[in-house]
Amino acid sequence: MTIPYSHLSLAELRRRYVEQGRALPRELETRLREDTRAGAKAILAVIERRRRDNRAEGQRLRHLCRFEKELGEQGYQRIAGVDEAGMSPLAGPVVAAAAILPQGYRLVGVDDSKKLSAEQREQLGAAIRRDAVAWGVGKVEPEEIDRINIYRAGLLAMRRAVEALDPAPDYLLIDARSLKELDTPQRGIVKGDANSISIAAASIIAKTTRDAIMTELDRAYPGYGLAKHKGYPVSEHVKAIAQRGVLPIHRRSFGPVKKALGLDAEQQELF
Repeated sequence: MTIPYSHLSLAELRRRYVEQGRALPRELETRLREDTRAGAKAILAVIERRRRDNRAEGQRLRHLCRFEKELGEQGYQRIAGVDEAGMSPLAGPVVAAAAILPQGYRLVGVDDSKKLSAEQREQLGAAIRRDAVAWGVGKVEPEEIDRINIYRAGLLAMRRAVEALDPAPDYLLIDARSLKELDTPQRGIVKGDANSISIAAASIIAKTTRDAIMTELDRAYPGYGLAKHKGYPVSEHVKAIAQRGVLPIHRRSFGPVKKALGLDAEQQELF
């Protein structure tokens, strides 16, 4: 039963329909539109803006789900998005993730992990892990990166993430890559983390997993700022390497680390 407009103060209307985000009953909206007070107009403006934002988010999510929708119509039921994180850092592993989402799944806010704040990634990552049909993570540590090179390490991490899925996927959507060693039907999508909800979900899991690893490594190796910059080649990190030395978790095949080790051109080829 809708409470009569005359029984609600503007403060109560704001609390219910702005702060709490309740759906505004049609009768109350009509009365709000008839109310000439500035407070009533302000409440209505916020509600209308929220509706526009919700419509825009709905359209964005429909666009983000288009590959999964097409594949579902073709009969694929377990579509896994695959992405990696940590290709550029000087320290720590490359981490990849694979995620199979429920058919028709639309989680508000899911996007390319690079577009999200750390808090948003953590919240969305928790929801994705809870809701996913399956998700898996694959890692390649620095020693292996140096041995096989970073490009191959990224592919290997992705393959390990896919192989960790249970149940196994029947189709793969991969961020701008192909996993030729896997027989699973697949498609590489350029900027996939911004164009596929499954890849975006995988990017969030990969990023949050790697960030957690780097935070733990920061405790093991204080003074390098690993929790802050996550091992990326920012000036603070490069300076710390020069002053404090190279750690076991540093990638010795990467330029700034090579320089800190004083490797000459002939020695560099060994990596």
